[in-house]
Amino acid sequence: MSNVAAVAIRAAFIGFIFSVGLFLADLAPPSYHVFGWYMCFMSFFHYSEFLMIALTNPRTLSLDSFILNHSIEYGVAAFASWVEFFIERWIFPDLKELTTVSLVGVLLCVGGELLRKLAMFTAKTNFNHIVQSVHEEGHQLVTHGVYKYCRHPSYVGWFYWSIGTQLILVNPVCTVAYTVASWRFFHDRVFIEENTLLHFFGDDYYQYQKRVSTGLPFIQGYKVEL
Repeated sequence: MSNVAAVAIRAAFIGFIFSVGLFLADLAPPSYHVFGWYMCFMSFFHYSEFLMIALTNPRTLSLDSFILNHSIEYGVAAFASWVEFFIERWIFPDLKELTTVSLVGVLLCVGGELLRKLAMFTAKTNFNHIVQSVHEEGHQLVTHGVYKYCRHPSYVGWFYWSIGTQLILVNPVCTVAYTVASWRFFHDRVFIEENTLLHFFGDDYYQYQKRVSTGLPFIQGYKVEL
């Protein structure tokens, strides 16, 4: 199968999920509406990841840019959220009609998505889904735009987006689990990435660290003791 065909198949699949989500959000019984919202946000996120890389850093574009196969843990977490939703919908159907909670989740998802995409657009070719271990030619330290306000805006956006997806579903167990798991993931990821960035940019990044926080709650990043 050619790469173009593989991309088309994934894009069509994501579009199908988005369409089913619209159907559920509008025509399904009320307790299923929020699952339709969730499907729309999930599908839009994965498609927009690919699209943004295509626009800003096309030389790194690949099938993995959809991040559908992000990790086994990511897949397990998604599956767990579906299981919780349908069990609770079966036992406590009224729980899934708490639209105020779902709307808070929508706001988190929209805000998180916008922040992440602004970060990708601002960083352009300096953004990559994979933490880089080699300082490539042209790789620059980005400190303008949204990076003036937090060192890792793409992670901040993804962190709050992930929590928002569970609030949309009104999944109390997974809301807590996603918060803890996402925090631990980004805590470790930021530590590794900042170690690399300090190696790449030295004092410039050290001074940037002193001026700007990570943006993630209770995550300090990699600190150099001088």
